[in-house]
Amino acid sequence: MNTENFAISVEGYEIVNHILTLGYASMAAALLFFIMTKNSCLPKYRMSSVISVVVMTSALLLLYTQKLSWTSAYAFTGDGYTLKAGADLFTNGYRYLNWLIDVPMLLIQILFVAEITGSDRARYMTRFSISGCLMIITGYIGQFYEPGRLNESLFLWGLWGLISTAFFIYVLVMIKQVILHGKEHMEGSPQRLFGAILPLFYISWWLYPLAYAAPILMNLGISYEFTIVGQQVIYTVADISSKIIYGVMLTVTASMLSEKSTLQTA
Repeated sequence: MNTENFAISVEGYEIVNHILTLGYASMAAALLFFIMTKNSCLPKYRMSSVISVVVMTSALLLLYTQKLSWTSAYAFTGDGYTLKAGADLFTNGYRYLNWLIDVPMLLIQILFVAEITGSDRARYMTRFSISGCLMIITGYIGQFYEPGRLNESLFLWGLWGLISTAFFIYVLVMIKQVILHGKEHMEGSPQRLFGAILPLFYISWWLYPLAYAAPILMNLGISYEFTIVGQQVIYTVADISSKIIYGVMLTVTASMLSEKSTLQTA
């Protein structure tokens, strides 16, 4: 393997190093937030915060491992970095392992704030778990064939990416149903904040397929450095938005609903 094909400048190396550090450091800060605010809402909403604690712990550990994978894969050459001889090629495998844990829980936790209960909750939990896992597993398989890898196959990369996207769209359809249902039982500020989760989903979750597709740039003549730096920045922004900001919005919504409920019963 010609390691010169994987050369990266000092600036590019540091950007990825820093963005990965920002990723797991943000999860650590959010973990503390969700632990400290867990009891700020009524017990019926509290499971949402508990799930956020689990999600942050998983993301913190696996994004830290992703960062170690980056630093161990490259060696300084004096004016830049290149893949170490015999080193494993840096991949997004650890991110996919993290998503396999987090995605089903991220989807399920909104059910508690939306107050979907009984058989409806069980139905959504089953569908979210199955479709979420299949979305991640098929994307994980696809990334092994992405442009720039030794076993590159545009056909298999695109095929598995499309299959993953089909589950992704199905998930978004169900999330819209859940949010519309939840808004029916809210009013005022909680309703507006909870409703804002839908555009957050549309923006942050669509960043993932965008980052998945980024390696095609190398086949269009764009450098490896630009591609991998851009991909890691997009993935990290998406992770922070879809996990931390989303979790905070759910926690604040639950806190406002709890406060309103307490005042009404006082």
